[in-house]
Parts: sequence; structure tokens; C-alpha cells
Amino acid sequence: MATNVEKDPVTGQYTTGHEWDGIKELNTPLPKWWVYVFYACTLWAIYEWVVMPAWPTADGYTKGIEGYSTRGELAKELAAVKESRKGWITRFEAASVEQIAADPELRKYAIAGGRAMFAENCAPCHGSGGAGAYGYPTLADDEWIWGGSLADVHQTIAYGVRNTNPQSRQGIMLRFGVDGLLTPDQIGQAADYVVALSKGEKGDAAGTELYAQQCAACHGESGEGMAALGAPALNNGIWLYKGGKEDLVKQITNPKHGDMPAWAERLDAATVKQLAVYVHSLGGGK
Repeated sequence: MATNVEKDPVTGQYTTGHEWDGIKELNTPLPKWWVYVFYACTLWAIYEWVVMPAWPTADGYTKGIEGYSTRGELAKELAAVKESRKGWITRFEAASVEQIAADPELRKYAIAGGRAMFAENCAPCHGSGGAGAYGYPTLADDEWIWGGSLADVHQTIAYGVRNTNPQSRQGIMLRFGVDGLLTPDQIGQAADYVVALSKGEKGDAAGTELYAQQCAACHGESGEGMAALGAPALNNGIWLYKGGKEDLVKQITNPKHGDMPAWAERLDAATVKQLAVYVHSLGGGK
């Protein structure tokens, strides 16, 4: 403890008794305004600790007298937005996708809302604007694996493909190679035929016969596809997993099957309908 406290002759302030190399430390009091601000901040901090959430506990945190939380405020804001949209949502819920598309006002709203929902939920797989990607169908070319009517598109979005929802699309392709349904030579012949078919050319007799026996029942006699089974068209050069002979041999031998979630389990009915109208508009629909 410093004992050599003295009064500084220059400033008139008492020193603290500390001195370094002849320099003495003055015991200058804090400005009163600073002290008052410090007291005010201390009182405000105590108020915040009592009124607002502040301290962590073993199983959560102190809620405060007001019980405020940012999550609660967000819920209130979302509820307010939902209430403001209630009239529109009621109209969407009461109308079919065909009625929505036929109503200029509802269609305009559906396209705007569907575009926003598509960017948030669908674009990561199907690409911006429905451009598609390897293993994910293009939605902007009016070629539809499961059908392109408004009802078909709505069904696919609402219940998805090859998931656990009982209403989802469930079509699969036989494993012609893995299960020994065709020999490797036959698979090669079938692949050659499909390549020719996609180019509008006529395949050889062996490939033609194999296709008629093994493939036409699902993909159609001319490769036009069958939406009811989810069997894609093979005569248009549009491929989900590429269309070279090597790729086709792999697909025929042990086919890949994509899946899609049932969006009706994640989004409300009005949003699913908006998505259906928007997606249908990307390729023109059927």
C-alpha cells in the first residue's frame, strides 16, 4: 500500500503515492458525467437481467419477466403474414390446380409464389428454372416422365416418387443383367437398338426383337414412353443418366432409380398447388 501520498503543487490534486522514474500518479477523480453514466448502465444491466432472457441454466435459460424471445417474435410475424394471406390461401385451397391456372388473378399469384418456393425447395436438384441435372429431370422441356398435365404434375409434387408415402409414384425398371434376364450380348444388342431409336434410325433385327419382347411393354412400341409406369421416352434423345451405349448398358444391367420427397408432407396444400402451376408453366405442360 502506498504511504507517500502528497498534494501535487502544480495541479493541486493528491497523488496515489505511486511514482516511476520521478513521475507521480495523480489521484484524479472520474468526471461526474462518466460516473453517472456508469451507474445508469449498471442499473440498466440489472433491469435487463430481470426483465429479459439473460442467464444460461442447466436446462435452458432465464426467461425474464417479459418472456421475450426472438423465436417467439418470429412466430408472431409469421402468424401476421399468414393472417394477411388468409384470403388468398382459402381461395387456393378451395380451387383445383386447373381452376387456378384458368383464373388470371390466381394464376398470377401462383406463378409468383411458385417461383419463390421452387427456388427454395426444388432448384437444388432440378436446377434454376428447371434446367435439370444428371439424375434429375429437366422441367422446362415439356417431356414428362410421369405425365405433364396439371393434375399429373400436382400428384408428383404432392406425393413424390419412390418414397414411403402410400400415394407416391413407385415405378421401377427390371435389373436385366443383375437378375440374369438377359445375357451381356443381349444387353449390348438392346443398347444398340435404343441408341438407334433415339436418333430416329432403324435398329438391327436382333435388337428389334429384343426390344419388342423385353422393353416395349413399358417404353412403348416406338419408344414413346409410358407415363403411367414412369417409363421415359427413348426416342427423343433426352436422357436422365446419359444415353451413350456404355451408359445404356449400365442402366439395362442394373438400373438407377431416383427418388423425390412427398412435398405435401412438408408444405401446405396452397403452396403445393402454386408449385404445380409454376412447374407446369416452365415447359408448357400437356
